[in-house]
Amino acid sequence: MNLSNDRLLSAYKTVLTARLIDAKILILLKQGKAFFHIGCSGHEAAQVATAAAMRPGYDWAYPYYRDLAFSMQYGYSIDDALREAMHREGGPGSNGFSMMGHYGHPKLRIVAQSSPTGTQYLQAVGTAMGAVREGKDEVVYVSSGEGATSEGEFHEALNWASRERLPVIFLIENNRYAISVPVADQVAGGSVAKMVQGYDGLAAHCVDGCDFAAMFDVAERAVERARKGEGPTLIEAQVVRLLAHSSSDDQRKYRDPKDLEEDLRRDPLPLFEQLVIERGVMTAEHAARLKEEVQAEINRVAENVEELPVPDPAEVERFVYSPEHRVVAEGFVEPEHAGPKTVLVDAINHALAEELERNPGMIVYGEDVGRGKGGVFTATKGLTEKFGERRVFNSPLAEASIVGTAFGLAVRGTFKPVVEIQFGDYIWPAVMQIRDEVAMLRYRSYNTWSCPMVIRVAVGGYIHGGLYHSQSIDGFFTHMPGIRVVFPSNAADAKGLLKTACREDDPVLFLEHKGLYRQGFAASPEPSADYLLPFGVAKVKKPGDDITVITWGMLVQRSLDAARAVEERLGLSVEVIDLRTLNPLDRETILASVRKTGKALIVHEDTLTGGFGGEIAAIIAEEAYESLDAPVLRVAAKDAPIPYAPPLEYAMLPQEADVVRALEKLARY
Repeated sequence: MNLSNDRLLSAYKTVLTARLIDAKILILLKQGKAFFHIGCSGHEAAQVATAAAMRPGYDWAYPYYRDLAFSMQYGYSIDDALREAMHREGGPGSNGFSMMGHYGHPKLRIVAQSSPTGTQYLQAVGTAMGAVREGKDEVVYVSSGEGATSEGEFHEALNWASRERLPVIFLIENNRYAISVPVADQVAGGSVAKMVQGYDGLAAHCVDGCDFAAMFDVAERAVERARKGEGPTLIEAQVVRLLAHSSSDDQRKYRDPKDLEEDLRRDPLPLFEQLVIERGVMTAEHAARLKEEVQAEINRVAENVEELPVPDPAEVERFVYSPEHRVVAEGFVEPEHAGPKTVLVDAINHALAEELERNPGMIVYGEDVGRGKGGVFTATKGLTEKFGERRVFNSPLAEASIVGTAFGLAVRGTFKPVVEIQFGDYIWPAVMQIRDEVAMLRYRSYNTWSCPMVIRVAVGGYIHGGLYHSQSIDGFFTHMPGIRVVFPSNAADAKGLLKTACREDDPVLFLEHKGLYRQGFAASPEPSADYLLPFGVAKVKKPGDDITVITWGMLVQRSLDAARAVEERLGLSVEVIDLRTLNPLDRETILASVRKTGKALIVHEDTLTGGFGGEIAAIIAEEAYESLDAPVLRVAAKDAPIPYAPPLEYAMLPQEADVVRALEKLARY
């Protein structure tokens, strides 16, 4: 074991400190000064040994909720740990916004973590991709228990890291129980290291995680291997869980008493103490004194932390989005565009090319986006040839991998990933990454971490794509605080909005309607390379005085056609508003129009139930009720999947005739 006596003693002290903090938090819990605890007792030696082999502040870490000892060896203080446990201001991970165990520290490069264990694997891979691309010998640590290795994202991460020989250390802390589920019900053969033997390029080791010396030797070799560019290593540390899964659990209900007694015999703390005494680093008397000193320090810090303020309720919405918008709408005047007439898909392509040229940290990837194919709709055609395969490339066919690795790249601060999900119907494997990780990172870390990225998705029907190539997904994603939702209806808007998205400091879901890609009515003169269309600025496509139509995407043109038809027949004046972005939403333009006309119709392609139109209707009802002369109406898709046969698709999706009937109904009030 290549550790000096001083470093060995320091590591022992960290193991001891983590153990005593566990005990202290359980006391605070009983006193009502903390609300939740999830302990590392029994895992400490494996965690500290691995952290001792790394370089805090240079290497990156994605610890899981049981990694208190790792975090402390990496640089967390007792004060840091107790501020988070007691939900006080100043905690480095979340400032009290996340529960205990969600470690994070920007100076140490511990990326703020979340509860759904398993998501962090792909993020670590993305961060390691960035290290290789920047030519740095950084190592990325990621950990979990053996239960999380049942998640598909674990295997996706191993595949990507092994294929590209990325510098990732996967520490799997196998305590044999995923809450109450035994390892036999989780892992084929009971060993994670054996299970992953088929990944070419991955080194895998199974080691006694209660033996500090054995753990450090394996971790040191793994770190050295990663720094040399030789690829990832999985370390399965056989550890013991000396406490229940969490303070909400009682393991005596499902574990045999003899099993618990055996775990106590393998307790890494007395084993480590014996090691340092045998090496002459300290005596038994010194060990006893050290325990008293550490306990006194923990008690002192706990008393100090208890006096600190809790987070200010006035900040509850403060960091859902970036406090620094890079593109703002104030004073924005929309110009006339003088470029050649361009279809929407080509405008997307040109926007990507211009932003790749402008920002050397921007990269584009996804399924089939690379050389030759250029995306199934050719939106990325020619970009690999122009910018090279390091900047525009194909990913595995795995949506969670695409978004998860983009998260890991974006947190580095030097990359702007713009990724493509081929069809909206196939985005669902990535929703855990989008909802629980991408959209939540800034908020849960109190703005100390962010992952600005663009997720481009082809959506929508009217092209006979059937059940699995036709969904409108905007209603789902407008319900996710923390992510912007953009949905252009024409080429000029698509280019201006995409260029803005590529410069935004928040993650953006950029929805591209497949049916608009080459439609003549969606074509427009192309904006210049300097044009940026701010988010949250709707456009009045057609002024009017009698009825307001609020719409977006494919339904903009159908609404315009319907408005003109009704005007000719009934002599009405209909105003049509294209929202362009759903989050942020231009409430001012909507409300100003409805207060003028007194009547509102919302038209969208998503299903009626749960569609975003319901939210707009609620806003109008709450804020413009006294101006209304009729009920707010909606035209939307029927509450069914989109069928394949053209007559069925026509019946399911909203058509111009449906908009006409709704306008006529409003006209009768």
